[in-house]
Amino acid sequence: MKRNLKDYIVLSLKGIGMGAADVVPGVSGGTIAFISGIYEELIGSIKALEPRLIKVLFKEGLPAFWKAVNGNFLASIFIGIGISIVSLAKLIKFLLTDYPIQLWSFFFGLIIASTWMVGKKVTKWDIKSIVGLLGGLVIAYYITVATPAEAGGSLLYIFICGCIAISAMILPGISGSFILILLGAYATVLGAVSSIIDALKASDMPAVIDNGTIIAVFAVGCVVGLIAFSHVLTFMFKKFHNQTIAVLTGFMIGSLNKVWPWKLTLSTRVNSHGEEVPLLQKSVLPQNFDGESFLMVSIGLALVGFVLIILLDRFSPDEQNNTAA
Repeated sequence: MKRNLKDYIVLSLKGIGMGAADVVPGVSGGTIAFISGIYEELIGSIKALEPRLIKVLFKEGLPAFWKAVNGNFLASIFIGIGISIVSLAKLIKFLLTDYPIQLWSFFFGLIIASTWMVGKKVTKWDIKSIVGLLGGLVIAYYITVATPAEAGGSLLYIFICGCIAISAMILPGISGSFILILLGAYATVLGAVSSIIDALKASDMPAVIDNGTIIAVFAVGCVVGLIAFSHVLTFMFKKFHNQTIAVLTGFMIGSLNKVWPWKLTLSTRVNSHGEEVPLLQKSVLPQNFDGESFLMVSIGLALVGFVLIILLDRFSPDEQNNTAA
């Protein structure tokens, strides 16, 4: 369908939602893309970014190239993601530090509703779909209880982390941010985003260059990983649509352990900023939580997250009706 300015603004808002989710360890931007009706178009558009399009650019010109890559759609989404990451990085860090239970409660409700929405897209639950669901659940749950690696700071390692994390970021239920934590690169990347803002305000060019280099290398890794993994996903959706969605649903169910609001910290680590943060945690019932559980507030925020996804699904167009414009 043809899109107007309002449509592209809405796409950017969805990108902002994806970016906000990806900043939080345990929440996937792919979940937002899926339930907002843009997931398969997003994967298909990314897949179209192939070297052969360079010939299109030089032979047919920029307009033909832009149309071939669904440029308006991708630009709207990634502008929204960029705005969200830059503007919300400090806020998310603040909420994770000072209001973790409330934040996790909101996202727990959001993912519960998202799991239901994604699961409904399976048109036939046969044995293959059920096996896919269970397999995705086990993999995602294992990721949530895996032991994070020590921080790695080389630019090559940051590039590799970008390739891996972006693949997780576009999978509903698997958090790219949490993958970065497991790889030991979360504090480095998020810290660079936060620090470059402070450096720009202070006109500290050495700090701008240092942090900008980290961000640029990570971004290149993301682009390489995104294009490569999009081919895999496109093939899976084309050949095994129901089973693929079942696996994604399992990913989301398995990830609920990570976003459970009440955790018992088993061990800690010191991040790149010298701050002591949890390393290993165990989910516990609210009454067994060591501290104020904020139970009623948490239930309310979980309901808000749940209702928000239901409303978003109700007012989002069916994905099959979306075509490149």
